[in-house]
Amino acid sequence: MTEWNHPVKGSITPLEDVLERIRQQLKRYKGGPLLILAAVLVVMVLWTAWFTVQPEETGIVQRFGKVIRTAGPGLHFKLPYGIEKVRLLPTARVLKEEFGFRTVSVSTVPGEKTRYDTRGEYKDESLMLTGDLNVIDVQWIIQYRIEDPIRYLFQVRDTSKTIRDTTEAVMRRAVGNRLGSDVLTTGRVAVASEAKTEIQKILTSYESGVRLVTVELQDVTPPDSVKPAFNEVNESRQDRERTINKAQEQANREIPKARGVATQSISEAEGYALERINRAEGEATRFEAILGQYQQAPQVTRRRLYLEAMTGFLSDMKGLYIVDQDQKAMVPWLPIESGTQPPAKGGQP
Repeated sequence: MTEWNHPVKGSITPLEDVLERIRQQLKRYKGGPLLILAAVLVVMVLWTAWFTVQPEETGIVQRFGKVIRTAGPGLHFKLPYGIEKVRLLPTARVLKEEFGFRTVSVSTVPGEKTRYDTRGEYKDESLMLTGDLNVIDVQWIIQYRIEDPIRYLFQVRDTSKTIRDTTEAVMRRAVGNRLGSDVLTTGRVAVASEAKTEIQKILTSYESGVRLVTVELQDVTPPDSVKPAFNEVNESRQDRERTINKAQEQANREIPKARGVATQSISEAEGYALERINRAEGEATRFEAILGQYQQAPQVTRRRLYLEAMTGFLSDMKGLYIVDQDQKAMVPWLPIESGTQPPAKGGQP
């Protein structure tokens, strides 16, 4: 085999010279160009007759544009030379669309934050008008899966753009039907839930082959130009809520206490009333019994009542002095307290 001489350093070999040398080498072999051409064709056929589908993908095989079959993960074969083409879609992966911002880089290093791009060119997506004519900046994401790859590719002209346009229209309507304060505070979950339902309904009616996984509001803030005023209003609302909560706490403490005192007073009054009624009924029954006895024996009953009355009256007295109007001098003192002996004669105790 003839060796090729390297050109002198600094000189340039023309292209025609190189081709001529190749032609001379091929003339030494009978049928050389045909063999090389056949080998090239075989390589091209083999190279274009197989394809690989990754685990998260589904392959859609088209023959002259018509869908023939779908292929799962693995190695597959097809007709070469562009007769059959394969389009791969990530059907097992959750896809994401971002509105009002873009993810620049996702950090995998502990302690390092993911970086986002929130330049002004994305504000057209996120600035919205609320029901009380306030402007707020709503940033959100949607996550979805490709449920039907054939419909995803061929039912809608540009499925990705259709998803974005539909999502933005539905989100603007959901935010526009609510107060700005509601979207900024307690209504975020309701807005996301309502938007997800409406978006899925529209995409299903389009037969887009897409199934939503989630719709999530990332950041809801007022525009930068009104943030100071909004912060003041928000602080005032927080002070109001704090005052209301404090008053409610005091009310929850005082009202049960007052109710307890009122219930106690009512119970005491009812008990006193019942006691007085029972005592009156007892006195009436006793009077009727005494009246019956008096009618049977007036003198005895009168005497007994007198003695009972005097016994009750004298039992409460500590000392008794008896004075006779005809007596010139004082009657010696007669103690009647129980257990007390009269003084002895001569004044000694």
